[in-house]
Amino acid sequence: MPGGRLTQQERQQIALGVADGLAYAEIARRLERPTSTITREVMRNGGPTAYRADLAHRAAERRAHRRRQTAPRAAQAPAPAHGRDPEAVRDYEEVFTTVLMQTGVPKMMARVLTCLYTSDTGTTTAAELVRRLQVSPASVSKAISYLENQGLVRRERDERRRERYVADDDVWYQSMIASARGTIQLAETARQGVGVLGRDTPAAARLENIARFLDFVSESITRAADQAREVLHTRPEPAPDSEPTPGSAS
Repeated sequence: MPGGRLTQQERQQIALGVADGLAYAEIARRLERPTSTITREVMRNGGPTAYRADLAHRAAERRAHRRRQTAPRAAQAPAPAHGRDPEAVRDYEEVFTTVLMQTGVPKMMARVLTCLYTSDTGTTTAAELVRRLQVSPASVSKAISYLENQGLVRRERDERRRERYVADDDVWYQSMIASARGTIQLAETARQGVGVLGRDTPAAARLENIARFLDFVSESITRAADQAREVLHTRPEPAPDSEPTPGSAS
């Protein structure tokens, strides 16, 4: 498969493929590129509904220019953990941030969440966020307050009494349960309209069907979240330090 950065012609083909409703895998096959490359390209440039080849290409050129300007500083930076590719990590963080924004999370808040979710510790301080995101302390404070109110992060003190922000492993479970509760409330409200509009009327029948549908959805969400909750707390097994050699003692 060809490597290197996407060309403007390839981006035009991506735009045509997205407009035609092609799957990312099919676009990637036609361009002889990894599917992840196409997914990252589209999601970091507005998503499938807003992707434009010309804007995406200019954005890529700006990013390349910024990276060239910061190359001397990057050369002095410590080596990335676990042998990660810094450019691939940055690209992924942009994709993750874009997807969070498409779910309704404001941009600054999405950037903070991405920092937390992609860190090995799952925690950070305000100073670390300021340095990593290159934003003001006020922007970080505002983002944390928003995320805390949404139940997406929590605060704690470390051994040096510094305030740290934590992405709780259980936050996705709580989010799903909150969504299910909201769906239940909507179902109950729809069902109240049945008596108001007259049980044997078309409007009442519609509301009853909506209520039954929402009941089923909320029950399914709650059941699935309860069954899968432990997945959020799974920890990777440590890799063995060394493989046993043939004939060695057990």
